[in-house]
Amino acid sequence: MSTEQDVIAVARRAREASHGLALATRAQKDAALHAMADGLLARSEEVLAANAEDVERAEAGGTPANIVDRLRLTPERLEAMAQGLRDVAGLADPVGEVVRGSTLANGLEMRQVRVPFGVVGMIYEARPNVTADAAGICLKSGNAVLLRGSSSARSSNAAIVAVLRDAVVSAGLEADVVQLVPGDSHDSVKALMRARGHVDVLIPRGGAGLIRSVVEDSTVPVIETGTGNCHVYVDAAADQDKALAVVLNAKTHRTSVCNAAESLLVHAGLADTFVPRVVAALQEAGVTVHGDAAFAAYDGVVPAIEEDWDTEYLSLDISAAVVPDLDAAIAHIRRHSSGHTEAILTEDLGAARRFTAAVDSAAVLVNASTRFTDGGEFGFGAEIGISTQKLHARGPMGLVEMTSTKFVVTGDGHVR
Repeated sequence: MSTEQDVIAVARRAREASHGLALATRAQKDAALHAMADGLLARSEEVLAANAEDVERAEAGGTPANIVDRLRLTPERLEAMAQGLRDVAGLADPVGEVVRGSTLANGLEMRQVRVPFGVVGMIYEARPNVTADAAGICLKSGNAVLLRGSSSARSSNAAIVAVLRDAVVSAGLEADVVQLVPGDSHDSVKALMRARGHVDVLIPRGGAGLIRSVVEDSTVPVIETGTGNCHVYVDAAADQDKALAVVLNAKTHRTSVCNAAESLLVHAGLADTFVPRVVAALQEAGVTVHGDAAFAAYDGVVPAIEEDWDTEYLSLDISAAVVPDLDAAIAHIRRHSSGHTEAILTEDLGAARRFTAAVDSAAVLVNASTRFTDGGEFGFGAEIGISTQKLHARGPMGLVEMTSTKFVVTGDGHVR
């Protein structure tokens, strides 16, 4: 068979499996999730050995260290993957939830209820933990999932999916609710993007190039996850000690993730006091500051170029500028933000309210690190991605975001 035929074949099996999964009880789905978690740990040597193959291949090919870090699994990361599945099992089942309902004037009973999408396709880069996260979230929300990870993680993903498929069967569900998309070439990705009618929704998770390609070329509806050019604005009324701690956490806690801060804005009223402090602290932490004229006056700061304001570094780099006021900070963010996460640090309630109302991003934080934009931190359990679009789902996507709705109307021989 051709690559396209191979992909359509697994999509059809996923569709068949999704019918039974949609009718599964919460107890059945939770049992499968616990079996998946237990399986990952029981077969950890198998999974870690497969991952070691991927890491060795990546390092031999000169893959950047931050990408290798995303790819690498450890016993601790495998335990976190298993715990993520258990956490999802502990969450409420969204399927069947009544979103709204009423008895109409004519006596008809109308309910809008949550239902699964059906078949979800995931296209993602590196990070084999996404394989388990996506499978768990899709299963709990009643969706069969087709997983197309990057070729760099093919051994890891194959081992993880083998474990997960065996686990769901042991819990009485069909193995085909979790499948890898066959093929390592772009042809298999293209076939998945064109499988309209077989796949209900696609979710790309990765770099800007991957996301743009899926959004522009797919005929299957796409939930767009976005890159994270996240801003931290330090207002004139900020507590400088708090601000310093938040900036450092947002930038340095983990650089290779989409909710890390990439841009720093400081009110002109703090230029003489806060700027030298934050420059020194960032540099001590190993961060290269790409600054405007006010920042570049300090030793070691690299003069910023226009591209810096739009860059998601995913490294120990940050762009930085002094702005005359709150409105200038908002204007800068509107020009350069990717719509992911922005934060304001201020003790002025009015400034905080204006910032949260005027900044149009998926998450806006007040006096907190951008690193909190995360499904786990928000109490959603493992997340399937962070959406920066404005339709259906926005921000961290958990179980609820992986459902649609349908209307159930009950009458007693009603005619119109």
